[in-house]
Amino acid sequence: MTLPSDDQTTFTEHVERHRGELRLHCYRMLGSFDEAEDLVQETFLRAWRRRETYAGRSTFRAWLYRIATNACLDTLAKRPRQAQGVEIPWLQPYPDALIEAIPAPEEEPDAVVVAKETVELAFLVAIQHLPPQTRAVLVLRDVLGWPAKDTADLLGTTVASVNSALQRARAGLKERLPERRNEWTGEPTEAQRALLDRYIEATERGDAHGIAETLSEDVRFTMPPQPGVWQGRDAVVGGWLEGGFGTDEFGTFRCVLTRANGQPAVANYVRKPGDDAYRAMALDVLRIEDGAIADIVTFGGAVFATFGLASEL
Repeated sequence: MTLPSDDQTTFTEHVERHRGELRLHCYRMLGSFDEAEDLVQETFLRAWRRRETYAGRSTFRAWLYRIATNACLDTLAKRPRQAQGVEIPWLQPYPDALIEAIPAPEEEPDAVVVAKETVELAFLVAIQHLPPQTRAVLVLRDVLGWPAKDTADLLGTTVASVNSALQRARAGLKERLPERRNEWTGEPTEAQRALLDRYIEATERGDAHGIAETLSEDVRFTMPPQPGVWQGRDAVVGGWLEGGFGTDEFGTFRCVLTRANGQPAVANYVRKPGDDAYRAMALDVLRIEDGAIADIVTFGGAVFATFGLASEL
């Protein structure tokens, strides 16, 4: 394929068909949905400016992935290094609806298979702790399936260095990922749906102890970008009660079930005393394990628009 050198409309049509997968690629590299949106635009801008450099030696999709990866590395070079053991304050959820819209290989022969385990929040958090170059190697090799030589060419290094970085990346993931990966399969089983119904019903009742019955004993709760990790059922429920959850002053809830990062997610709306509507409050992304909720990552109501959720009910 030879790219048009002076027809921006035609060029835009070529790149737009890859927007979804490139946004997901940038999201894996950066952990932030908003930054991923910006980097896709930067990728398209760089591609247009460098369109004459495309010589057809690789697919157009691979050429765009090269540009996107380098754009992400440029952004990461400006970001302060994440300290070990610290949560990821810029972490944002990714709507399943946008993942499902990405073309499958049967629709486009060289499309990348989107594996569920590479979009889970646990995976996203784990790779954010890897150095940018090592993270890029892992994503290019294990997620996109690039050959070691192509990866080395993109990163300006050697095949031996790529292979070494991949070993370090895999070891790093093994240390941080849950021993058992997410049991969510896209659509809930009957038992999972019952668990989610109980979680939603207890939330809408303002019943912290009812929610506690849906949680595993060692449940983990985080609330990016706020610092801190609450570990264990008693600590999590105790934190909610201290914050006033379940009181008239806190307000009453309505919940909507959705999906994020290949996991179940609950959109929480709250109606404060004297208010006439339930307003967007928080999105809980849940990880289910052994029939209980093992992890809750809560994001502020600002993410609702990304999921196409109403700002109020």
